[in-house]
Amino acid sequence: MSRIKGYGRIDRTRTVGFTFDGVAYTGHPGDTLASALLAQGVHAVGTSVKFGRPRGIGAAWVEDPTGLVQIEEPFPEPMLLAATVELTDGLVARGLAGQGRLAEVADTARYDRKHTHCDTLVVGAGPAGLLAARSAARRGERVVLVDDRADAGGSLTGTEVIDGRPSREFVAEVVAELAAAPEVLHLQRTTAFGQYDDGFVLALERRTDHLGTAAPRNLSRQRVHRIRARHVVVATGAHERPVVFADNDRPGIMLASAARDYLHRYGVLAGREVVVFTTNDSAYAAALDLEHAGARVTVLDARPSAPEHWAALCRERSIAVRPGSAVVGTTGEVRITGVDTVTAGKAESLPCDLLLTSGGWNPAAHLFSHVRGALRYDPALGAFRPAEPVPGVSVIGAANGTFDLAGCLRDGAGDDAPATPAEPETAPLVLWRTEGDPARQFVDIQRDATVADIERAVGAGLRSVEHIKRYTTIGTAHDQGKTSGVIASGIVAELLGKPVEDTGTTTFRPPYTPVAFAALAGRERGKLFDPERITSLHSWHVAAGAVFEDVGQWKRARFYPAPHENMDAAVLRECAAVRGGVGILDGSTLGKIDVQGPDAAELLDRLYTNMMSTLKVGRVRYGVMCGNDGMVFDDGTVLRLAEDRFLVVTTTGGAARVLDWMEEWLQTEWPDLRVHLTSVTEQWSVFPVVGPRSRDVIAAAFPHLDVSNEAFPFMSWQDTEVDDVPVRIARISFSGELAFEVNVNSWYARAMWLRLLSAGARWNITPYGTETMHVLRAEKGYPIVGQDTDGTVSPHDLGLGWAVSKKKRDFVGKRSFTRPENTNPERKQLVSLLPADARTKLPEGSQVVEFRPDGALPPPPVPMLGHVTSSYHSAELGRPFALALVKGGQSRIGDTVHVPVDGALVPAEIGGIVLVDPEGARRDG
Repeated sequence: MSRIKGYGRIDRTRTVGFTFDGVAYTGHPGDTLASALLAQGVHAVGTSVKFGRPRGIGAAWVEDPTGLVQIEEPFPEPMLLAATVELTDGLVARGLAGQGRLAEVADTARYDRKHTHCDTLVVGAGPAGLLAARSAARRGERVVLVDDRADAGGSLTGTEVIDGRPSREFVAEVVAELAAAPEVLHLQRTTAFGQYDDGFVLALERRTDHLGTAAPRNLSRQRVHRIRARHVVVATGAHERPVVFADNDRPGIMLASAARDYLHRYGVLAGREVVVFTTNDSAYAAALDLEHAGARVTVLDARPSAPEHWAALCRERSIAVRPGSAVVGTTGEVRITGVDTVTAGKAESLPCDLLLTSGGWNPAAHLFSHVRGALRYDPALGAFRPAEPVPGVSVIGAANGTFDLAGCLRDGAGDDAPATPAEPETAPLVLWRTEGDPARQFVDIQRDATVADIERAVGAGLRSVEHIKRYTTIGTAHDQGKTSGVIASGIVAELLGKPVEDTGTTTFRPPYTPVAFAALAGRERGKLFDPERITSLHSWHVAAGAVFEDVGQWKRARFYPAPHENMDAAVLRECAAVRGGVGILDGSTLGKIDVQGPDAAELLDRLYTNMMSTLKVGRVRYGVMCGNDGMVFDDGTVLRLAEDRFLVVTTTGGAARVLDWMEEWLQTEWPDLRVHLTSVTEQWSVFPVVGPRSRDVIAAAFPHLDVSNEAFPFMSWQDTEVDDVPVRIARISFSGELAFEVNVNSWYARAMWLRLLSAGARWNITPYGTETMHVLRAEKGYPIVGQDTDGTVSPHDLGLGWAVSKKKRDFVGKRSFTRPENTNPERKQLVSLLPADARTKLPEGSQVVEFRPDGALPPPPVPMLGHVTSSYHSAELGRPFALALVKGGQSRIGDTVHVPVDGALVPAEIGGIVLVDPEGARRDG
């Protein structure tokens, strides 16, 4: 065991059990998986993605490039860092070979989101961030403070002195003051992973991950906070930078700050025989702390001379300090056993079980970069730091390149900064790599990317670090180059013989750390992924055995199979019932837009291809909408309810799109028009009663209504009522049959549906679904926008030229009709296809090609005439038929073409689009 008494902030009075790679271990509440494994002497946790080399734990938090694990229990999740997984009782995990696998069981956890507004958002609860939040709170501002660790304080270990007392006591005092402030929201375990324009920040709160199976079921596991702040303070600290040398990827090689963090936060001494390789002063604190905890420590300082202050402290502790030394290689298998060093030209090998490296610090300025904040290279730090300020964003503390504690406190509190002892500092040495074999010098340890890979990229002519990143994959793993990115820039600069500031660095983009898709989806998962809309009759359809299909966001009954019926048999039965008797459809999903105002008619004239202003009150007109390019956008019917009021009926899937389109024109192009638009889709339920006996059913259901052709002509509507409930009935037909559409307030939908079924029982009224509706309309040549159109189809191509007004001066899309391409007789036009064998149902989407007497396709590329848009079996025709878009289709009626089906060419005859009742006699009964 490597637990050291007197160290750590974990709860050692309790023990939790966990399993890693099939072996049972124990840890304590407050541990991470990484600290618990290190406490058990486990350093190797997996293997690398490309070479299969052992990989261990390289850091204590999100900058770790190596310690990837797969969590199996209590929640299944791939590719998490052992250093960030908080230990829970019953945790089951395993190491990875560079990549994980998706969970094979459903994630039953809850996820949600929350919107928050504040004056000041502080990201990071280290010394600078805590004081910045306290200062803002004392000014009376609404403050949000987020920090990704389990507790506040950042890198403060407790050994520092602030205002004359241990730093942890000072942290607790500031946290208590923030907790007492009513306008402060303090969130630990919350990572700000993306900053966007106008003070918008996304942050992920891990609410119950640390509770494991004890997590309350009513709480979400993770929450995405959508924070809008007037001012954002970035106090995210810095990442320690390693130095590259041969075989620098072995387990047991770790950042110096990480070993110190494991000791003070978790009470874990990561090694007993420790070598510290540093280029700066910060690693000396780790060396002293580990020696105090019982390790034997040797410091290799790459600088020509060691800093006297730290060297003196080391001499007091019998810590050997070797200035002018560098690590050039390592030995060991599953864990490091020794280092190869060079001191003043002399090579030597040192035994060790832990190698700590520190090549300096990189400001964690990712959030600043997310809002296009520029970074400049600071040669004294060997790192990139924020340059010009971004409005509404402040970067303070180590994130801005201020690495001493006193400076961080001043950045956070200004003149009110608490006192802390001065820290002597010697200038660091900027060192990217030592001598050695480039093929064994790992720059991005997770990607197995080496200095040799960078040399290869430069040799191939690449000069941009962005290009080199993609060529080598450096910085594209889970850690997003937190430890490798700046090193890669430095090595590229060396190889090119140019300054690092000219090379630059890669662009930081959200997310700062990986975020689970489940958290981003929140509650929009499963049935809520794309909200399911159901009609007022949904439960009736379910009870009737309906098979549903998704149309837009609606669940629509597709067909109602009788026992032992498949879809084809059910649809043929339903079609025959409608054509021969009477059927009823739930058409409530059709989009319905209430258009009101003195200029309502003018608006519709400008949007539809045909005239709507001439429509009389009480009448209905079919209309087509086109986009700016003259292509069909949507179609439907328009009912004129009053001189200044219309009801626009759209396709089910196009309802929201049409309303948005109308609002866009009204608000941005024609704001002078006095019109208001309101969606009433859910307010009205609509039941088409269709077939030669539909008049009898409507007469029986509404005995006071005259439904004769003379009193109730086609394309008109009338209001009536039943038991004081208003009902609107329109004579509209999407099947070519006599039909009445019954509209009623959705609160009364079920009662009206049952009334119509009862009234039609004498004539065996048959509920039918959308598949039958599609067959009936296709037999009459009525197109469905989005199925028989693809964004390149004009009204003329569909045979709807009669719906394009020649009287109107202008409407949306009119000018496009005169474009030469839109008048080309070889445009694809809607036609019917009748397979010659009267048996083959042509698959929708099938290509249409010229007839080949030899029955064989020519060698590719095969010229295509068009494609099949709709295809059905027809009870009325006693055969299958299809609709298709075919080049010059109207001029080719009577021609035979071929359609490839399952490797064979099926002959089909081109015909007109109206296949049933071309005279239209059935429409009036």
